[in-house]
Amino acid sequence: MASKKLGVGIIGSGGIAQGAHMPGYAALPDCEMLAVCDVSESARKSAAEKFNVPHQFSDWKKLLEMDEIDVVSVCTPNTYHCQPTVDALRAGKHVLVEKPMAVSAAEAKKMGAEAKKAKKKLMVGQTARFSPQSRLMKEFMESGAVGDVYYARAMALRRRGIPGWGAFTSRKLSVGGPVFDIGVHILDLTLWLMGFPEPRSVSGKVSDFIGARPGRQVAGMGSWDPKKYGVEDFGVGLIKFKNGATVVLESSWALNIPEDIFSTMICGTKGGLQSSPLKLIREEMGSLTIASPELLGGPGGHAEEVRVFIECIQKDLPEPVPAEEAIITQRILDGIYASSKTGVAVKV
Repeated sequence: MASKKLGVGIIGSGGIAQGAHMPGYAALPDCEMLAVCDVSESARKSAAEKFNVPHQFSDWKKLLEMDEIDVVSVCTPNTYHCQPTVDALRAGKHVLVEKPMAVSAAEAKKMGAEAKKAKKKLMVGQTARFSPQSRLMKEFMESGAVGDVYYARAMALRRRGIPGWGAFTSRKLSVGGPVFDIGVHILDLTLWLMGFPEPRSVSGKVSDFIGARPGRQVAGMGSWDPKKYGVEDFGVGLIKFKNGATVVLESSWALNIPEDIFSTMICGTKGGLQSSPLKLIREEMGSLTIASPELLGGPGGHAEEVRVFIECIQKDLPEPVPAEEAIITQRILDGIYASSKTGVAVKV
């Protein structure tokens, strides 16, 4: 007898839903998208028509009343990650929530606690973990090739790439700028490779020197309104961990640099690892050798993220991006903003 398909509901039917989550579910024969929800009528109609979804809602609570729905993706603006996730878990649904998990560690902890109480899967959408390159890097780290990590530099830097659409630049809807948008990706990847050490303190600084004035940027990013610009365009953080390690996070949508960078560099007692381009640095016979591992391909990106989320539900496996790890990341992000306001390091 064929197994029952998992019914899927989408809360927040904009770009990340239509461009990432919904194609991922559509590619899985064991899933059936049953409902979409968005406060925007045009967004929900577009999503429903594009993926042949039968039900549309403007209120996520109505979507959650559908017993046929087993799984929910929360793809709303950052400010609205927490409550739909909590409501979905209380309604007995498994949840894949977009990054950042929430806009505060307090919200993230609430979401994690609800998942445990409901005994449902809660995974955070940190897609950078799922590329073949990231998985190979994880194998190198777990093999001991790098040794004990004591320093890492995580960089998600755009020269001129301020999102000219959606809620990205709204403080009310997004709370944070590139630190929440792309910095969270490279930080999560770095911490995952390091085994998620426990942070002790954060020193940080955020600024909006470029986003707050008119300007041009690269093709495809649209234009932004400096009068409505409410978040940072650059952020940097120095994170110290209880095991003695230190990580520097740099993140920008707009920075006067020669090229965009999305890379992590990890330094250990036996070697180093760089993600872009992929390099393994080793101490050999008193000198340094640099290897460029060849990638043999394989699935990755959002499609793989959705696939492994569904697999963890079907096989009752641990979530590949568990709430406990995302909470650590959120504590660090909170610390960067708090330190920027106070001008001093903060405990996290």
